[in-house]
Amino acid sequence: MPRYMIQVRSTAMSEAGEFPDDPTLVTRMMAFHDEMAKAGILLDGAGLQPSSQGFRVHYDAAGKARVMDGPFAETKELIAGYTLIDVRSHDEALAWAQRFPAPFPGQPCCIEVRPLMGGIDLPPEEAERIIREQLAAIRQGG
Repeated sequence: MPRYMIQVRSTAMSEAGEFPDDPTLVTRMMAFHDEMAKAGILLDGAGLQPSSQGFRVHYDAAGKARVMDGPFAETKELIAGYTLIDVRSHDEALAWAQRFPAPFPGQPCCIEVRPLMGGIDLPPEEAERIIREQLAAIRQGG
C-alpha cells in the first residue's frame, strides 16, 4: 500500500512558537488521528517545533557538509507538522487530507500531501529497484 506524508505548512504564528487560540484544536486533531488509527492507516504524526530550534545540513557537490542553524526565512517552505499514512490509493490519501482539521483556525494555511518513495523494511538492492521504478514511472507520466 502506498505511504503518504501529509505536511502541515508553517505560518508566521507557528514559526513564532505561538499556538492557535482555539480550545478545540487539540481535541479535534487527536480525534482525527484516532480515527485514522482505527482505520488502520496511521503510521505516525506530530507537530514540529519552530525552525529556530532546528538546523539544516547543506552538502556541496563534493559531499562536504555545512551546518546552518535556524531560524529559516521562508516560512511558506517550512513544515509545522506531519502525519504519515498508509492507504490503498492516491484518491484515499486525498480523501483523508481533505478532512484534516484546519491547523491554524482563523488564518490561511496549506497542507501538502506527497507519496513516499521506496519500500519499507527491504534489503538495499530491492529498495533501490523500487525507487528507480517509481522515478521512471513519474518521468513517463504515470
